[in-house]
Amino acid sequence: MNSPYGLSLAENCLVCSLRSDSFFCALPKTPLEEFERIKNPTSYPADATIFLEGQPARGIFVLCQGRAKLSASAKDGRTLILRIAKPGEVLGLQATVMNEPYELTVETMQPCQLNFVKREDFLRFLKEHGDACLHAAQHLGHDCGHAYELIRSIGLSHSASERLARVLLESAAEGQTSGGVLRVKLPLTHEDISQLIGTSRETVSRALAEFKKSRVAELKGSTLIIYDKAALERLIAS
Repeated sequence: MNSPYGLSLAENCLVCSLRSDSFFCALPKTPLEEFERIKNPTSYPADATIFLEGQPARGIFVLCQGRAKLSASAKDGRTLILRIAKPGEVLGLQATVMNEPYELTVETMQPCQLNFVKREDFLRFLKEHGDACLHAAQHLGHDCGHAYELIRSIGLSHSASERLARVLLESAAEGQTSGGVLRVKLPLTHEDISQLIGTSRETVSRALAEFKKSRVAELKGSTLIIYDKAALERLIAS
C-alpha cells in the first residue's frame, strides 16, 4: 500500500521484502506472528519528530524504511547527534524496558515507515518469547557499544578533521564506486554534521573545503563524493 509520502508500505512482517537480519526481522515464525499482531505500522514525512527526549516512554518504534537521527540536547540549546538510525533498528528500546522517559529525541531525515508497539504489549511479548528477549538484549548491547565508540571518537580524536573523516568513511560503506571515485547519498547538512562530531558548523565547512581543495572528498548537495578514500583512512590512523 502506498503512503502519502511516496513510500510503499510493508504491512506484513511475515512476507515483507524489506526483511533483514536485524532484531525483529530475524525472529522465528511464531514470535514474528505475534509481533505482527501487536504492531501498528505508521508512515512519517521528512523532518517529523517521532518522540522527544524526556517524554514518557509509551512504546518502541521499529524503523522499517528511511533514516532517522537520534539526538540529545543541553539546556543552553546545544545539540549532539548520537547516530543516524537505519532500517531494522529499534528506537526507544531502553526507555521502554526500563519504564523511564525517552533519553533521546528521534526525528526523521526522509520519509519513513515505523512499526509502533505499545509498552504493555511489548513487555508481555518479551516475557513470552525468549528469542525476542535475547534479540532485545543484543540490540541494547549494540547501542551501548555505539555509545562507547562515540565517546572514544569525540574524546580521543586529535582534530575535527579526523572526526569528520570517520563520519565520511562510515557513510561510504553504502556507496557506489566508479572510476575510482565513490559516491553515496548523505542527507546531512553542515549543521547536522557538526552536531554529529561535536564541533561548530563553521569548523565543518572549513574542513570540507580543505578536503575538496586537496581532492580527498566533497559534499555536493546531498551527494558525498570521495576521491581518495585512503587519505581519509590515513587521517583516522594518524
